[in-house]
Formats: sequence, structure tokens, C-alpha cells
Amino acid sequence: MRKTWGSLVLAIAALLFSPQLRAQQVAAETPQTMLAAQIRTQGFTCDKAIGATRDRKRSQPDRVVWVLKCSNATYRVTRAPDMAAKVEPLP
Repeated sequence: MRKTWGSLVLAIAALLFSPQLRAQQVAAETPQTMLAAQIRTQGFTCDKAIGATRDRKRSQPDRVVWVLKCSNATYRVTRAPDMAAKVEPLP
């Protein structure tokens, strides 16, 4: 029984720490998915994040501005360290 249990634990650990799984997790964390998740927590609707582009003209060293395109709306999202994002719906 102990040998089977140990083998099972090793198999699970190998699966959890496999490079392929970690690559999939990293690939899922794109700016558009992170921004969409953040604005959803602040009460805005983003059904499906389509893309995010950084607005270099409006960005500053301590404030990064993004334009987030969702399937149902477009938002300007301003992010600053340790603060909630400022979200502006765009026409």
C-alpha cells in the first residue's frame, strides 16, 4: 500500500510541475485576461476579452494606461501600483 501511495504522489507531483503545464498557465496570463479579470472585480462587464493595447501617449512611469477591447464594450484602464484601476468606458 505504501509503495502505491508513494508512486501516486510522485505521479501527481510530476504532473503539477511539468514544463508543459507551466507553459499553459503562463500563456493564459496575457494583459487582456488580467485586465478583464481586474475590471470584472470592480463591477464592469467584459464578456470576452478580445485584445489589449498599451496607450503609450497617456501612460506615465507610475501609471500604465491600456485600451481593453471586450466583445461587449471597450474600456480605457489606468493602473497604478497599490490602487484600484481607473476604468472608463469608451464609445
